[in-house]
Amino acid sequence: MSATPVAVEAKRHAAVLGAGPMGLATTYELLKKGWAVDLYERDERIGGMSASTELGGLKIERYYHFVCAPDHTLFEYLRELGIEQHLKWVETKMGFYFEGKLYDWGNPLALLRFPELDPLTKLRYGLHVFHTKGISDWRALDREACIPWLRKWVGDRGYDVLWRSLFELKFHEYQDRLSAAWLGTRIKRVALSRKSLSQERLGYIEGGSDVLLDAIEARIRGMGGRIFLKAGAEKIDIGPGEQVRGILVGGELRPYETVISTIPLPYLVRMAPELPLDERAKIAGILNIGVVCAVFKLAHPITRNFWTNINDPGIAIPGLIEYSNLNPLPATVVYAPFYMPVTHAKYREPAPAFVHEVKGYLKKLNPKFRDDWVLAANAFRYEFAQTVCTPNFFEKLPPMRSKARGLFLADTSHYYPEDRSISESMRIGRRLANLASGS
Repeated sequence: MSATPVAVEAKRHAAVLGAGPMGLATTYELLKKGWAVDLYERDERIGGMSASTELGGLKIERYYHFVCAPDHTLFEYLRELGIEQHLKWVETKMGFYFEGKLYDWGNPLALLRFPELDPLTKLRYGLHVFHTKGISDWRALDREACIPWLRKWVGDRGYDVLWRSLFELKFHEYQDRLSAAWLGTRIKRVALSRKSLSQERLGYIEGGSDVLLDAIEARIRGMGGRIFLKAGAEKIDIGPGEQVRGILVGGELRPYETVISTIPLPYLVRMAPELPLDERAKIAGILNIGVVCAVFKLAHPITRNFWTNINDPGIAIPGLIEYSNLNPLPATVVYAPFYMPVTHAKYREPAPAFVHEVKGYLKKLNPKFRDDWVLAANAFRYEFAQTVCTPNFFEKLPPMRSKARGLFLADTSHYYPEDRSISESMRIGRRLANLASGS
């Protein structure tokens, strides 16, 4: 008597586009659910904006990252991957360079000593931070414009001194089109990282983000996931009945019933011409600001601060990040971000032009600075560094489940209203996996 054959359910097969932290988390979570997953990345390495480069023999991330106390998703992954011992916490300092002078910042005593604001404005500023860090439901502020919200709390002088330059230098012509919820979550994230009223505490991953990237890549490959580098999808094929049929890679159509996109939405809308017109319009309505980030390896520190906000008419960046004052590297590492729309003429200037400009700024921040302090420098640019989150942005975000069956999508705009971070990327990646699998 022959045995009755047992039906074996075939694995569901998905393609994930983009191997940044979001795509890596999506892939990993689907593998845990028993799926077969192929991850496609157009770059020669995984990591996206968290990937590293070499600067004068020092391995360093192209764009700065730091960890805050509310980054719970990141903590969960570090534990799950067995690398939580690499997370280190440091008491950091903050500065404010205002009209030619560097002030201490980031604590009540520094605020009290700051001579450019009157006592009432200082009180209003402190109350605003205290109020904002207690907000848990951002729907009301989602409907409110950012600049009027700030003026209401800190007054015209407080806005002009503390905020105006940040909006002008980061958002340019979009500065009046921002949601209050977008800024509120950023204030809250840093405020909740404070060890006390007088002391900020931030974290970093010892060994850099590569420690996390390498660990999750190894886990993905060990679970049978496939990672294709230098293999960006050219098209998402959507057939009759708005059903995903696969992706085009290197001119070859590779069949998949499920495609999950974690690449920037402007790329996605170009790659999926058969998307319903209303969905295409909603995706195309999401605007972004680009960044050119100059990175320096220096022989000496510029300041003792991790972060220095800047409001000075002669400096065209909103802040300077002295990363080695958070992560004790063998040399001083400084990031200087220039934010601007990619249509701005300056965006296309060569990297040496940005490096030269920042040298002049370093001299202002530290008069002792000399050109021979620069051991190495470069500048990196990215088109989609910051989403322009306008009022009512919750309504404007395209759903993560596309109208095309089998297509799921998200990018950094879906962090809203939360701040950009590796933790948020991985949280959205997990959410995408749950949506695709119906869990």
